[in-house]
Order: sequence, then structure tokens, then C-alpha cells
Amino acid sequence: MQVTELWRHPIKSHGREAVSAVTLIAGQSMPWDRVWAIAHDAAKAGPGVWASCHHFSRVSKAPGLMAVTATLDEVTETVTLMHPDQPDLTVRPDDGGEAIVAWTNALVPQDRALPSHVMRLDGRGYTDSDFASVTLCNHASHRAVEMQMEHALSIHRWRGNIWFDSDAPWVEFDWMGRDIKVGEAVLRPRERTDRCLATAANPDTGARDADTLAALDSFGHRDFSVRCDVIQGGLVRPEDVVVPL
Repeated sequence: MQVTELWRHPIKSHGREAVSAVTLIAGQSMPWDRVWAIAHDAAKAGPGVWASCHHFSRVSKAPGLMAVTATLDEVTETVTLMHPDQPDLTVRPDDGGEAIVAWTNALVPQDRALPSHVMRLDGRGYTDSDFASVTLCNHASHRAVEMQMEHALSIHRWRGNIWFDSDAPWVEFDWMGRDIKVGEAVLRPRERTDRCLATAANPDTGARDADTLAALDSFGHRDFSVRCDVIQGGLVRPEDVVVPL
């Protein structure tokens, strides 16, 4: 089994970005993954503390956000947001929260809680888990979902971090609590990633066009990928070997 792709999401639910390599750090999420999140106007989350997804503007409530892509300049901490229906926006989230809120407001339903302000959380990021996690995704499991639905799906519906390929779908669910060597790093799957309506949205258009939850139901669960603790840090690159220890 080998790593195929690495993805991060600098602003939670607002864009994905491929990276050519990543150095994982023990006890932390993927560097620059979900460092920022956009709280909505009904949020009760405080600054500098992890909060659940319910406090933030997200794809499950605003499917148009699924079509956002992003690039991050790590040196200047500047993010460029792109969407097929919006002009590109380049901004420092720490300084340009109002610009980001205005930009994203056009992509969310106006009858729901609206984007309000940008929050930042270093080290562990605003992952959907209540611990600093890195998601490990299996292409074989993705292909199983495609076969069930009888048409191709973008892997970006799952918004994962590390993708690997294997011959066995759902094998990652058997790794719970077991150390997995990924490149130079060691991960320990801690929980399966439960899925929501966000995965129904098309990453190219932002329109809901696939009943992914029904497809997952056919396998007896609504899970895709596993959330992992980073037990040992290290460099991970595409083509690195994935080995259960």
C-alpha cells in the first residue's frame, strides 16, 4: 500500500489544497489544516479553544462552499480563495476576516446562520474530532462507494488528509488502535469518520447531486476514512509505503 495524495484545508470548509510533502508532528493535526474557521452569527465558541463544527459555517449547511479551492502562502500566512461563481480573494485571515466573511456570504443560504468572523487555532486546528487528528483515506473504499452508486465521484467529497491505495475496501476500519507507519510517521487510527450531508455536494459545482449517505448505508454504516493520532512525527510524501505495524 502506498500514499497517493496529500491534502490540507487551511480554512475549515472553505477550500482544499494539494501538498507535495508534509512533516507531521506528534500530537498535532496536519500542519496548516483547518487552522482557521469561520464562525457563524449564532456561534458561542470562544477564541483559541477547539469547538465542534456546529459553531462554524460549513458545507453540510451551505453546499456551495464545497466548490471552494484554496492556496496558502505559509510565509505570509496569506490564503487565496477560489470558486467558480466568485472572483478570487487573496487575504490574510488574521487581518482580513471581514473580507472573507463578505466573500463567503454569497455562497451560503441567507435563511440560516450567516458567516460572522474568522477564528484561529494553531497546532490542532478545528478538526471535526475533539482531538488533534489526521484523516487517512483508502482509495479502495472510495471505489466501493463509486461501484455502489454506479458512477464516478470526486475524492474531494471526503475532504481527507492522507490518501493511500490498497486492494481491500474498508481495511482501514480494522486498524483501530493499531500503529500504522506512513512514510516516516506513525499514525494510530482512533475513530471512524462519520459522514454528513456535506458529502452530497459536488466539489466542482457546489450543487448537491449524489446520495452518498444512502450509498454508505448500503455497507451498514455512514463512515468514510479514519481519524488518527500522530504517534511519531516525520516526513510523508506520495509513493511512501503504508504499513500496519
